[in-house]
Amino acid sequence: MPKVLGFGRILRAFVVVTTLAGGVGAAQADEVLTDRLSALLGQERQALEIVPSARMAALTAPPPATLRNVQTAPAELAYNQEYLASLPAASGGSEWECLAEALYFEARGESVRGMFAVSEVILNRVNSGAYPNTVCDVVHQGTGRRFACQFTYTCDGISDAINERGAWLVVGKVARVMLDGGPFDLTNGATHYHTRAVQPSWARRFPQTAAIGSHLFYRQSTQTASN
Repeated sequence: MPKVLGFGRILRAFVVVTTLAGGVGAAQADEVLTDRLSALLGQERQALEIVPSARMAALTAPPPATLRNVQTAPAELAYNQEYLASLPAASGGSEWECLAEALYFEARGESVRGMFAVSEVILNRVNSGAYPNTVCDVVHQGTGRRFACQFTYTCDGISDAINERGAWLVVGKVARVMLDGGPFDLTNGATHYHTRAVQPSWARRFPQTAAIGSHLFYRQSTQTASN
């Protein structure tokens, strides 16, 4: 079977012919070049005509998708277990650990929406200017004074051991999503929350912005931020 030449071989022939024609007249060089290219293209067409159509289709088809050449884009954020299950196990530095820990102790029994809502409150504080500017400092603000801390689990005297590995994997994913730029669209800027079982004094001063699961959410005004 005639060899399929390809454009590279034709181009090389062009270079050879033009080089050899360097010592002859332009008209003669054109004639030599035209004859040579015609012969090469004729061989190319002959080769293509005898290749079975099925084989040609296989040769020209794009490569099949494989695990190596498919890029899996993150699923669009959805506040459900299916979305979290689609994400890889999360990890990170101290800011991730502090946020995941706060979610574990404050919201692991909540729905996915409830966990994201609590993470919004913590990050809203980080971004507000009225609170410390790191996740760890926000979470541990007031820690050391029994029941005077901002997040009760840090000063209630109960062990902070992580015993539920499944819950830790879930809150870790939520923390990773939010630290990586997740949306803040659940609590309307809330900086506070409490369970429905209690009624703290500040809840009478701040406007309520959301009610999600067992938590009610509030936004502290800048005028009262120092109180």
